[in-house]
Amino acid sequence: MKGVLHPRRAALLLMAALPGCTMIPDYKRPALPVSAAWPQGAAYHASGTGQTGPGQIGTAASDLGWRDFFVDPRLQAVIALAVRENRDLRSAAYAVIQAQGQYRVQHASLFPQIGATGQAIYQGPSDNAGLSFAPGLGRNVGTFRYYSAGIGFSSYEIDLFGRIRSLSREATDEMMSQAENQRGVLISVISQVATTYVAWLADHEQLRVTEQTLASQQESLRLTQARFDRGETDQLTLRQVETEVEQAAANRAQYQRQVAQDENQLVLLVGAPLPADLPPPAPFGHQTVMADLPAGVPSDLLDRRPDVVSAEYALLSANDDIGAARAAFFPRLILTASDGVSSLQFRNLFTSGGTAWGINPQIQVPLLTWGQNEGSLQVSKARRNQRLMAYEKAIQTAFREVSDALAARSTYLDQSRQIDALVVSSADAYRLARMRFDAGVDSYLTTLDSQRTLYTAQQNQIVVQEARYQNLITVYRALGGGWMEHAPVATTPARTAGGTRPTAG
Repeated sequence: MKGVLHPRRAALLLMAALPGCTMIPDYKRPALPVSAAWPQGAAYHASGTGQTGPGQIGTAASDLGWRDFFVDPRLQAVIALAVRENRDLRSAAYAVIQAQGQYRVQHASLFPQIGATGQAIYQGPSDNAGLSFAPGLGRNVGTFRYYSAGIGFSSYEIDLFGRIRSLSREATDEMMSQAENQRGVLISVISQVATTYVAWLADHEQLRVTEQTLASQQESLRLTQARFDRGETDQLTLRQVETEVEQAAANRAQYQRQVAQDENQLVLLVGAPLPADLPPPAPFGHQTVMADLPAGVPSDLLDRRPDVVSAEYALLSANDDIGAARAAFFPRLILTASDGVSSLQFRNLFTSGGTAWGINPQIQVPLLTWGQNEGSLQVSKARRNQRLMAYEKAIQTAFREVSDALAARSTYLDQSRQIDALVVSSADAYRLARMRFDAGVDSYLTTLDSQRTLYTAQQNQIVVQEARYQNLITVYRALGGGWMEHAPVATTPARTAGGTRPTAG
């Protein structure tokens, strides 16, 4: 029939008209809620400003793969196992898959849900139904039959004001936020594994030094006991030596416990038992590259830190939701359409005379919603402001973590140098005290004090070294490193999460 638009053509025309305007507010990245430069002062004198120099790596932490930063073969194997088995990482991956599914569900609302139907109706009418005699047949109708088949869609909303597209974009940004969160979990897991591994090595060093000290003190106790038996020394000296032996033995038990607990923590972080054929560990202190990573400037964190990027995507999704809430104030056009065949006789169902079609447009205009739409818009704006605060707090947290790590980087280096010198001096003092005691010039109390000072200095040396090496890992993590396995061959431009995002329409 002329002048009648075929439903399939009408659907195509309506779908072609989808890319219209949305009511999403224009997005502009908020001003940096921290200083434009890292803190300055005595604690940061060795941190620099991010320029490459002696002892520094030119590659940014976020572009340095974890296999390039962690050079210990055993640590590399443990991290690789954690990347495959860690349960937090698996949970984060499933969260991304869930967000992807939610996006697909929401994005599908932009298009009509087309389906095929077929039905047959068999009905025995009563005498009062008006169907007791079929026209022209002159006989009673025992059973009424009706057959139909077709293809079409129902309750499809034409997105005139961008409500559905706003929700689709919201789902997209939520998906991207989850993806960045997964990257953040990966960095966190790798950092925790490396930090625990360094603690495990440090406790092994503490145990080694303690066992050496204990062996030396046990030998001193044996000699002192022999002298006491010959009347060459007093009981006070004997008891002082026994005290030092008992203290060293207690420390040995402590470090044995800590080594075992470190191993248990590694197993938990990895998510599986540690294989027996792991490579031997590198010497303590050779787990990472020792050069300083360039800190760059605070604004680099906006694109390097996955927690900051994830928070910005969450802010963008809340901004998208405002567009959907605004569009709810305007009319909605709902369309139902079908194209198919129908017949009272099955043998005539798929003939030219059985063709049937239908189209049912419907418009819904909100007149009196009793504040529902206003309330939804208020909720969306409040959620956007909440996520804005969360985004700025994420930036401030990242700034503080990097600042703390940079302060610790230089101060740990100074502290390590001083305590290394203290160990050397204490060892020499113990050697001289032992010579004076053996020569009968001085009492054994001086020797005990010197040995105690040396042992304490050696313990503190390991503690400071552990903290310094773990700080290198913290700097790497705080600057966004660890989400890649290998550094890229060529430097690529930093990707952005939002910047100034244009609004469609």
